[in-house]
Order: sequence, then structure tokens, then C-alpha cells
Amino acid sequence: MSVQTAVAGSEVNTASHASFDVVALCQQARIASRQLAQLGEGEKNQLLLDMADGLEAATAEILQQNQIDMQNAVANNVSEAMQDRLLLTAERIQSLAGAVRQIASLPDPVGQIRQLAPRPNGIQVGKMRIPLGVIAMIYEARPNVTADAGALCLKSGNAVILRGGREALNSSLAIAKVLQQVLVAHQINPAAISVLPNPDRDLLLKLLQQDSYVDLVIPRGGEGLIRFVSDNSRIPVIQHYKGICHLFVDKAADLDKALALLLNGKTQRPGVCNALETLLVHADVAATFLPLAEAALKVKSVDLYGCERTLEYLPGASAAAADQFDTEYLRLALSVKVVDNFAGAVAHIEQHSSGHTEVICTQDISRAQRFIKQVNSAVVMVNASSRFSDGGELGLGAEIGISTSKLHAYGPMGLESLTTEKYIVIGDGQVRV
Repeated sequence: MSVQTAVAGSEVNTASHASFDVVALCQQARIASRQLAQLGEGEKNQLLLDMADGLEAATAEILQQNQIDMQNAVANNVSEAMQDRLLLTAERIQSLAGAVRQIASLPDPVGQIRQLAPRPNGIQVGKMRIPLGVIAMIYEARPNVTADAGALCLKSGNAVILRGGREALNSSLAIAKVLQQVLVAHQINPAAISVLPNPDRDLLLKLLQQDSYVDLVIPRGGEGLIRFVSDNSRIPVIQHYKGICHLFVDKAADLDKALALLLNGKTQRPGVCNALETLLVHADVAATFLPLAEAALKVKSVDLYGCERTLEYLPGASAAAADQFDTEYLRLALSVKVVDNFAGAVAHIEQHSSGHTEVICTQDISRAQRFIKQVNSAVVMVNASSRFSDGGELGLGAEIGISTSKLHAYGPMGLESLTTEKYIVIGDGQVRV
């Protein structure tokens, strides 16, 4: 199979792909997954290192295609948050390559055996990690996902079918072309990293019905995309609808630390899912902390929406609407609420959290431990910025997505989340009586 066959064309022409054969693509990915599952760790690592080198060598070509996507995004009035995710620079491509190299350096989970223990009859029972098989990755204006998903799936022994959004199609195809060229050079079926060349939803719907060939769907993008995928897929779906992340400033907080966490979590990159969307402040420190927070956030042009008690301290803030605390802004805006006590903060998070990331700022160890135990979002932090809720920052090398559903995987998904376990039984002729 050629690179062109797997990519189905390097140029973007949706009309020419109107009759694209999704079933054949999925069948080829299944065949390629069997080859990947047999590769050793050293072989996979060399593939990844060559892919990282290839991405850096193709920087000019990738940036050229990304510029086309950026021009189209501006012409189509794409939001600033999405444009930020779409944009590639030479530095970001270097970061992509670095993430691929880091994935190569991580231990390979495939083939790991645990809990091998004897039973009374002499058989030994254990579990071995194996690839999931074929993964469909559905994403929007995030060309970096093409490299991250391709690398993570390859290292974990899975084939991947990439369906990027229309906004990032040129960039995604350029990145995928590099990855597939490396596969071909190593005599690996390039269908191991396949690309759906047309973002038309009819083709996406067709892909979501291929439960005979695809084992897992991971959508990564806005809530609308994820709900569409979840509602229409016959294949299991990893879900992550929103990133409504909270910072609770406890009465025992170091307020300088709290201010730093707030500014970093809200303003460093407001258009990403691990940015803060809600600030909860203990009533005992509200009079001191909120004016400090307002002054610092005003410099960053952050719009504030507060509860009635918040407005007593921040008269310049706007009154929060009924649904304000369920809003993922993805921009320089923040919901603020004053809570009476620790229990009030936990209750608010329980009611309004999307299950992504929650942070407490406190110097009281016992309250920090209670927060960790009582709050059950995918990532719970003590005195650390919500921006660390990221696969690379948590030591995964990169993440293929974030799960806020608790089945199979929860939180940022790295290599281990792309595998499952099978039971292995070793005996010496034992039969059951």
C-alpha cells in the first residue's frame, strides 16, 4: 500500500473524495494493526525517532500548509481560541518533534505482565497488556493531534485513523505525510496511520459505524463535536465534553500563591480545556483576596462574572447569570463565587464540575487531603496550576485526549490508556474437575 493510498491524496479537494471508501480504509487499518502489534520496543522507538527528525526536516512545508489553514480560518471568522489551537510555528513543530521523542523514551506497556500468581491447582494466572487494535481519532483545529496521536498509537501498538476538522486539514495532511513516509521507509504498512481526507460529516458517520474494524473512538474538540460523535457511534467513545476547571482559595491559602495560580490558570492560554473557568473563594479571605485578584485580572483584560456576595467586594464585576457557573468560556472571562466554608466549595464543584481538573490553594495539609479524597474529577491538584493537567506535564510524553468518563481511562490518556489487559494462564497439563 502506498503513502498516497493511505492518505488518499495530499491535496485538499473535498469534491474529488465524495465517494471515498471508508470501509476499505478501516479494513486496511485493521490489517496494519496486526503488523504493529508484533513490533518490538526497539523497532517502534526507531520509527518514532525518525518521525521526529522528519517533522523537523519538513518544517517549511508544514508551515506553508498551516498558513493556508490560518488564512481560511481568518476568512471564515473562526474564533480566536480555535485559531490559537490551529496555529503552527517553527517552535511548535519543534515541540511536536520533542513530544514524539519523549514518547520514544517512555517504557513500552505492550507485553507487560502483572499479578502472575499460582492457584491451588498449580496453574499460574496473570494479566498481559495488549494494544486495543484500531483507534479513530476525531478532532478539530488541532494539527498537533496528528503527530501526538500517530506517535502514541504507534508506540502502544495500535493503528490509528485520523479525521481532522476542515480548519486544520492541510496542516494535518502535511504532518501525516511525514509520518507515513517513515513507515514506508521501514517497510511498515502506511495504513497504520491513516487519514480521512474529507471532513464531510457523511464520511464521519460512515466511520462511526465501523465497529467490525475500529475498537475505540476518541473525539477531541468542542462540546458539539463530542456530542455528535457520542450520539452517532456504534463504537465505544471516550468522552470529554467541557473543561470547567475550578480554583478554590481556602481560608488557609497563601494568597500570593493563590494569585499566581489564578493568573497562570486563567490567562496563560485561556482557549484550552485546562484553563480555569471558575474561582471559588472562602468567605474568610474574600475581602482581602478578591480586590487583589480583580486588580491583577484587570491588567489582563479578564471579564468577571460574580455571585451576589462577590459583587460586594468587586462592584466592577458583572452579575453572574443562572447558567454562568456551567459555562466554559475558553476566553479571558471568569466566574467567581464566595463560599462559606470548605464543604460549600466541594458542593459547588460537585454540582458544576465537568470532571476535568480542580485545584485547591491551602497551607492546611489536612484540608488538602480532604479535597483530594472528596473531589473526584479526573485531575485534583493542591497548590499547583490547572495548566499542569496535560499529558506532557504529567509525564505521559503526550496525550491522545482527556477522558472525563470513568470507564477504561480517566484524565489525560497516554500509552497505558491505549492498551487493555488479557488474562494469561500457564499450566502443566492441569484439567478442571
